[in-house]
Amino acid sequence: MKRWQKIGIAVVTLVLLIVFFALPLPAYIEEPGSAEPLRQFVTVDGKKDTQKGAYMLVTVGIRQATPFGWLTAHFNSFEDILSQQELMGSASDETYNQIQDYYMESSINNAIEQAYKLAKQPYQVKYLGIYVMNVIKQSSLAGVVKIGDTITAVDGHHFQSNQGFIDYLKDKGVGTKVKISYQHANQNQVATAKVIKLPQTKRHGIGITLTDRTTIKTETPVKINAGAIGGPSAGMMFSLQVYEQLTHGNLRNGRKIAGTGTIAADGTVGAIGGIDKKVVAANNAGATIFLAPNDPVTKAIKQADPNYVNNYHEALAAAKKIKTKMKIVPVRKFADVIDYLKTHQ
Repeated sequence: MKRWQKIGIAVVTLVLLIVFFALPLPAYIEEPGSAEPLRQFVTVDGKKDTQKGAYMLVTVGIRQATPFGWLTAHFNSFEDILSQQELMGSASDETYNQIQDYYMESSINNAIEQAYKLAKQPYQVKYLGIYVMNVIKQSSLAGVVKIGDTITAVDGHHFQSNQGFIDYLKDKGVGTKVKISYQHANQNQVATAKVIKLPQTKRHGIGITLTDRTTIKTETPVKINAGAIGGPSAGMMFSLQVYEQLTHGNLRNGRKIAGTGTIAADGTVGAIGGIDKKVVAANNAGATIFLAPNDPVTKAIKQADPNYVNNYHEALAAAKKIKTKMKIVPVRKFADVIDYLKTHQ
């Protein structure tokens, strides 16, 4: 009997250990990720960057929480526990990934544009259509047009921005039918949509959330393949990598330079999430400079969130906490990045 009691205790203990260390919880842990050299993703005029040092994009790691991970995250300043709602909103995994892919595609286009503009190299932005970000349940297109599809025309009319699309529909009466031309999985499709009154507004539309979809053409060919990395936060660093290869300069001068921030069509470097964790990842990878968005803190932002701290100051606080010698550099425009590196060789 004692022998079986011991076996029973051992089995229960083993099960409890497996549960504690391996049972997936309905939560995620956000933590420092990696710092990836950008040269592996970018070719300009068919060539890779071979200069010493590296420009690095920095990622945030996401892993499924376990009881053990959930417990230890409470004692780590650079680990945060997120619910699925906080991480992905109400989107499915597939929809979330499609949106992240769009953000990366848009970010890459803006990055190339900024690099070519500052390098004074010719380029052309081509409008592809309207990217579908969401379809509300009241829309007659629900279940027909999918997130990630591109609307190319309405009633045969092509537009050069989503505003043209909005203006065309706003004067149409509720119940009016319009013909939508769109692309799904690279196939041309046609659907009929009814104009509706958009919820919580006085405007008319067809019930989709939309944004412009563009591509960029350049005389000197450039390719950026980010692999499995999604989202817009590497935009500014992609601009920097492309700019250096276009100009054949050596702004980094053998250094490892990391950074983060979105890039807009006008060159503005935008704020991102998880910058404290990205500072840790960059420091772990041996970076000596970290470029951080210095997004302006307006009165409206302070009214909405009195405790808001912008990316630059959040990065400074993280750097101080880990006692790194890495220089945290504030940037608001892509031109600020170039100016800093030119004057700090």
